[in-house]
Amino acid sequence: MENEDQPRLRSVVSYVKRGGRMTVGQQRAWEEHWPRLGRTVAQLPEGPVDFTEWFGREAPVMLEIGSGMGETTSQLAAAAPELNYVAVEVYDPGLGQLMLRAEKLGVTNLRLMHGDAVVLLTDHVEPGTLSGVRLFFPDPWPKKRHHKRRIVQPEFVALIASRLAPGGTFHMATDWEHYAEQMLEVCSAEPALRNRYADEPGGWAPRPEWRPVTKFEQRADREGRVSHDLIFEKR
Repeated sequence: MENEDQPRLRSVVSYVKRGGRMTVGQQRAWEEHWPRLGRTVAQLPEGPVDFTEWFGREAPVMLEIGSGMGETTSQLAAAAPELNYVAVEVYDPGLGQLMLRAEKLGVTNLRLMHGDAVVLLTDHVEPGTLSGVRLFFPDPWPKKRHHKRRIVQPEFVALIASRLAPGGTFHMATDWEHYAEQMLEVCSAEPALRNRYADEPGGWAPRPEWRPVTKFEQRADREGRVSHDLIFEKR
């Protein structure tokens, strides 16, 4: 159903469109696996996606926004076979690489969405149905004049909260201090969410051992930036 908030939500997309040529392996992955594992957000029929039908089973649905080249995503899906794991990404080679990594790890509980997560959440995910949403190292837009392009804004967080089931989690990570503070402020102001680690120093979540160290986190460490995790849950 359309509402007055949607135009503002859709003005902040969940990605920056980047080009890139696929390798032979990535192209093969698209040809062999995409018909079964992938769907394009812009081509979805109206209404919510039937995840139970797509996965062939009923299980908690975890949505990861921005899976990049898939190294972390493939490992997380492999480590949690009890989840129906959905990754949404706009970068074609990244999705191809994710399918290759999933194939190598023997992952069977992963499905891929190509397109904008905001549109997916707004138009194709029922309220109160996701067990969790993960947003790891989104584009930081470090220049102050570009901060309005960051995806973690009040309208986006309200959308995430509306799609989470009670007790569901919104887990973020970033290596940019100012962005981490913005995430903390915006999510703390969302009445449907509570900071699971509000009593910890700064309100930051301890870094989970199960989250693989990404290339962004490795680079941040070399450059002297501290990565922060934040975990909010649906009230």
